[in-house]
Amino acid sequence: MDIRKLVKPNVRALKAYQAEEVPCKVKLDANESPYGFTVLKNVKTNKYPDPEARDLRRLIAKDLRVSPENILHGNGSDELIYNLITTFGGPVLYPTPTFTMYGIIAQALGEQHIGIALDADFDLNIRGMLTAMKKTKAKLIFLSSPNNPTGNSFSAERMTEIIKKSRGLVVVDEAYQPFSSRKSFVPLLKKNRNLIVLRTLSKIGLAGLRTGFMVSHEDIIQEVNKVRLPFNLNSLSQKVAIDALKRSSRLRSNIRSIVSERTRLFRELNKMEEILPYPSDANFILFQVNNGDAVFRALLKKGVLIRNMKGIADGFLRVTVGTPRENNFFLKNLRQVL
Repeated sequence: MDIRKLVKPNVRALKAYQAEEVPCKVKLDANESPYGFTVLKNVKTNKYPDPEARDLRRLIAKDLRVSPENILHGNGSDELIYNLITTFGGPVLYPTPTFTMYGIIAQALGEQHIGIALDADFDLNIRGMLTAMKKTKAKLIFLSSPNNPTGNSFSAERMTEIIKKSRGLVVVDEAYQPFSSRKSFVPLLKKNRNLIVLRTLSKIGLAGLRTGFMVSHEDIIQEVNKVRLPFNLNSLSQKVAIDALKRSSRLRSNIRSIVSERTRLFRELNKMEEILPYPSDANFILFQVNNGDAVFRALLKKGVLIRNMKGIADGFLRVTVGTPRENNFFLKNLRQVL
């Protein structure tokens, strides 16, 4: 039997998302926080988790000044992206380069997906986006701001124009917003019925929990909740997330440390003649270097794993902001490689 003949054509054409575990001394490739939490108390393994994640949703709602009915929880924001496309379908529109899962999930679900290249400043190509919106009648538009892998926040004016002129739903993915000086789009929900905001706890030290949530109007939440699998957020993830969010001062301190190190890391990269780093609002820095593949491999031989953006943004490498020790190790070995 040729199993591929049974696979849907849109899935057969896909390549699986690669998240390889590569042995290294310093791991700075996945935009993870270097600071984490450990909590194992009061978790019952013989009972199903709260299917509605009520305590967690109430805590998040209080922080964002919205109602718990405006929040839907997910097994990471990836699951919420999947649920959104399952619920509303395509066409799905997004700028490129950006988070690859928008296109991968759309294709996996058999929906049309269109990427519009960013402008020379890595900002939204507003004319291209508006033209594509009108031509394709896009049902879902994903805007990751700050954007991965470029690191910058998009122009708020251009994002607002897209929200105002879209006949579909606009999803602002704020996975990296905690590291940005820009304001969240959550307050704009009151005036925009077609707006959805995605958030995650993965980038602030809780990547192992796979806990994300979307914020939107109650009628949108109700529709997406229909396709959410029951018990999608396990008891351990709920418990640890609640405990960590209650320690907000520690979270804020960790974020400040990362932002401070980001500034230092950018300054040091900017001193290297061979390197062109791009300003970042996130917890990583994108930089350009000649012979990027060779630099990537040479760093890996020295025990430093960063992200080679080949295939997504050719000629670019991306480094996650780590602890001072990790960043020093990276900088020292990068200088030697260059």
